[in-house]
Amino acid sequence: MSTLVKVARYHLVQPVLYLAIAWGVLAFGFAVNVIIFATNPATATDPDPRYTGALSSFFTLCFVRGWYTIGKSLPFGLTLGVSRRAYYLGTALLAVVLACADGLALTGLQAIERATGGWGVDMGFFRVPYLLGGPWYLTWLTLFAGLTLVFVYGMWFGIVHRRWSLVGTIGFIAAQVTVLLAAGLGVTWAHGWASVGHFFTSLTAAGLTGLLAALAVALLAGGHATIRRATV
Repeated sequence: MSTLVKVARYHLVQPVLYLAIAWGVLAFGFAVNVIIFATNPATATDPDPRYTGALSSFFTLCFVRGWYTIGKSLPFGLTLGVSRRAYYLGTALLAVVLACADGLALTGLQAIERATGGWGVDMGFFRVPYLLGGPWYLTWLTLFAGLTLVFVYGMWFGIVHRRWSLVGTIGFIAAQVTVLLAAGLGVTWAHGWASVGHFFTSLTAAGLTGLLAALAVALLAGGHATIRRATV
């Protein structure tokens, strides 16, 4: 466990990447949206609140930093005598810690947003309908699972790129698209889209969190299997 903590701390020698960029982009997007919503007051026909969807940028950047973390720092990490397994699990530990802290901060900002009537302009910036609409602890757990998921997913992409370069990355993406296409065709032929829609619409907040957590574990296992033979 001590080695894993050291690996996580090793990544934090570049704190800007993990503590500033994603939050800086989110803060800029928040400021822009506040100005836009303030200059366009809500009308009787507008939904309450008016959601922006801008929180997706935070998840996208978490995916990117997962890719960057494992892809760029792996060679130097191995030269320090760390095994691939320890490096991978230490990086995953960093993902979990960051997801926990970031999720808690986003949950707090969502609470402030609710208390202020959407920052005084009827804006839903930190709230997401259906996905983040439960009590605060479920919101935090969902954010925690979701942020861990995208970071770990980015890690797997970084490992694939490190092992097979651009051609392998394109093939990795193509394989996932093929699987999704095959699944979509299977559901279509079985006339099962209504059942799929019912499954997701009836999914509770706790069920959604569990699904995200299960996917994160599956991606973590896939990345671990890939890094064992990653070249540097």
